Formats: sequence, structure tokens, C-alpha cells
Amino acid sequence: MKRIAITTGDQDGIGPEVTAKALRELGPIKGASFIVFRGSSSAKLFERLPFKRKICSSLEDALDLAPRSDELVEVVGDNPVDWVENAAKACLRKDLQGLVTGPLSKTLIRKSGRKDLGHTEILARLSKTPVLYQGYLGQEFHVVLATAHLPLKDVSRRLRPRVVKGAVFAADLLRSCLPRRKRKLPLAFVGLNPHAGEEGLLGREDLEIRRVLSRIKAPETAGPLVPDAAFSPANWKKYSVFIASYHDQGLIPFKMIHGQSRGAQISLGLPFVRTSVDHGTAKEIAGRNLANPGSMKDAVQWCLRLTKGL
Repeated sequence: MKRIAITTGDQDGIGPEVTAKALRELGPIKGASFIVFRGSSSAKLFERLPFKRKICSSLEDALDLAPRSDELVEVVGDNPVDWVENAAKACLRKDLQGLVTGPLSKTLIRKSGRKDLGHTEILARLSKTPVLYQGYLGQEFHVVLATAHLPLKDVSRRLRPRVVKGAVFAADLLRSCLPRRKRKLPLAFVGLNPHAGEEGLLGREDLEIRRVLSRIKAPETAGPLVPDAAFSPANWKKYSVFIASYHDQGLIPFKMIHGQSRGAQISLGLPFVRTSVDHGTAKEIAGRNLANPGSMKDAVQWCLRLTKGL
């Protein structure tokens, strides 16, 4: 029986709501048990789920329980950042087989005293992983970010050959998780500059990206593609994974197409499986029963799929 942890994120955001809704729709799953970290204020959301509920005050107490697929173990606390750290440490110890994270605001992380910018930085620090890449799994297409939480003015300097190569191999790792027909398609690196630099007239970074890609024997990677046309529907079936040069270049088209109803994030490079919703806390609609649980449902299902056999 594998154990999957779910952290619900900011308690004044939509994380608790989408978690409860997703678990209501998914119900008990054979061979898996869920440990949900939540705040006391969200208790009512979890009252009518199709599980037998067990309430704990610590992860240690939760892990002492014999895992059952028809039971939902809820760890109740008041520090969402601690939940992520405690669950990640348990994954590193192999006490848990996977981690699904709800939306956690960067302001809350900073208020907790950490210097981390987000989940990715927290997990990289705890796992002592030098570089993690964010991958996004969608129904229509998939994306890996070559650079993520970085000011736009610093992107060009960060796109060094080792980062380009790392992003390519992270995308290849993501491709290995896809259905067979998708695994046969090449990767695609999206250029940094307008027109992918226009042969150096609009910036020379894309010339360097092309040089690096030409030296990588495998996996096959096209590009750099012209950014304003890269994500056209015709390319969705042509490439397996798009590698975006920077955060918004990849996530604007991904979220425009998939929204909150579909799509999940995966951390590439961790020694354990971590998936996440692909949206933020949406505090403006929290508590109004308006949040769509589709992304959380996808994140849970991808975590279960990727931990198959553990």
C-alpha cells in the first residue's frame, strides 16, 4: 500500500476546497492511501468525503497508522510551509511514496522565515538537488521551463549551455512518462528572442541555444522555435514536450489552454515523485464554492501513475 501526502497550501486560498472536491470525485483508490495536511478552519470541507476519516496532530502519528485505501488520514496544523517540509522529508526517508502540493503563496513562505521563493526551491534545498526543473503535464501539450522563478532581465544570463542541456534532459525525463505515441515525438526548444533571434539580428542567445542543441546526440530536439508560433495547435501533435526559455513564455500558453480544469506540475530531478496543481491560491474566490478541482485531480492521478509499483 503506497502512501501519498497532499498538502492543501494557504488556508485562505482555494487549496483546501480543490483538495476536498478532488478526493470526493476520485474516492478510495485500491493500493493507495492519502494523508492530507490541512488547517482546522477547513474541517467542514472534508466531512462528506467517501472515506473513513482519521484525524492526527502530527505526521508521525499519521505514519503510525496502518494504511488503508478506504481511510483518509488528516494531519491538522497551522503552518502550511511546515507541512511541505515534513512531507518532503518523509518522502526522502521513503515513509511516503509521493507528494501532491496545493497552491502555496510566496508571501506565506517568506513570512515563515524561509528564504525560498516557492515549492521548487524548498524541495531543492531539502533534497540537496542542485537544479530542479518544472514540468507541466496537460491534455493538449506538455512544457518544461528552462528557467523559472527569475526576473526577466536575468534570463539571458542564466541560459548557459549547462542549463540548456539540463532542460533538454529534464524534458526527456518528462517524455518518458507519456503514452507511447508521445514518447516517439521529438522535443522542441522555444527560442528566447522574437523570431528566435532572426539569425542574430534580434539577439545572439538563440544562436548559442542552437549550437548547444546541435551537440546533444540524444534526445532529438528541434529548435529554437520562433516563440510567437511555437505553441500553435499544429505543433501539439508534432512535438512531445516544449522547453520554454523562461517562466511566462511556457506558462501563459499552458494556462490559457488548460486553465484550472486540467493540467498538473511535476518537479523533475527530485529523488521522489512530487506533483502539484498548476494554479495559484485564487484567494478572491476562496470560500465561495467556485474553485474547479480539475488540476488537483490531475495532480493526484499523475502522482499515482508515476509511483506505480512503489
